[in-house]
Amino acid sequence: MLGIVALAVSVVGFIFACIPGALIVGWVLLPVGFILGIISLFLKDKAKWQGLTAIIVSVVGTIVGFIVFFAVVATSFNNAFQSEVNISTNDDSAVVEEDAAAAEDDAPAAGTRENPAPLGSAVEGEDWTVVINSVTTGATDQILAENQFNEAPDAGTEYILINYTVTYTGEDAEGGMPVMVGLEYVTAAGVTVDPLDKMLMGPDEMDSMSTLYNGASATGNEALQVPTPADGVLAVRPGMFADTVFVAIK
Repeated sequence: MLGIVALAVSVVGFIFACIPGALIVGWVLLPVGFILGIISLFLKDKAKWQGLTAIIVSVVGTIVGFIVFFAVVATSFNNAFQSEVNISTNDDSAVVEEDAAAAEDDAPAAGTRENPAPLGSAVEGEDWTVVINSVTTGATDQILAENQFNEAPDAGTEYILINYTVTYTGEDAEGGMPVMVGLEYVTAAGVTVDPLDKMLMGPDEMDSMSTLYNGASATGNEALQVPTPADGVLAVRPGMFADTVFVAIK
């Protein structure tokens, strides 16, 4: 009888451990089921499988409970710190939210990989605004001429040059550094290019470490090695915790 009770308590605890809003109930029941399961194993002339199963269920339930707990914490942290991102285009169209619902014809929302924002769009976060001014593909000659230590691109790749402007719009009296802005290249296959794969010194590089104060801007280039043909998109994040907006390179 005790084994059956232990199993029942463990199963109920497992179920509650899977429900974010009821985790605490699961964490109370699972240890109880575990203890009852152990006790049932020492009872004479009683079936042992219920108690053993209760122990296994309580252990697995505890692991699942921790996974759910950390998932809830991570989601809450992300929601607390992530800021809204807006996109303003050059054609005087209305400002659109990055996560706006798709249009009636089911077209992907603006700023997604499927429907990247056009070059020149202002990607506006809480503290930073980023504008991709131009992207020069096939920029190998320019980059090799800039610094003698720049090596030729690897086979099947080419160099591109991204010119962009960052503007600090935050209110921190200490200002902010452009290094807080994220800029990455994503291939058509969805693979993010790691700038560290090939360290380059491009012409007129962005000064990412100089402090900007409210309303101040900086313009510079970012040199990257990307697979040929360069048919991907740029992933722009206007701030450390801001959402990512995708921008076309042409």
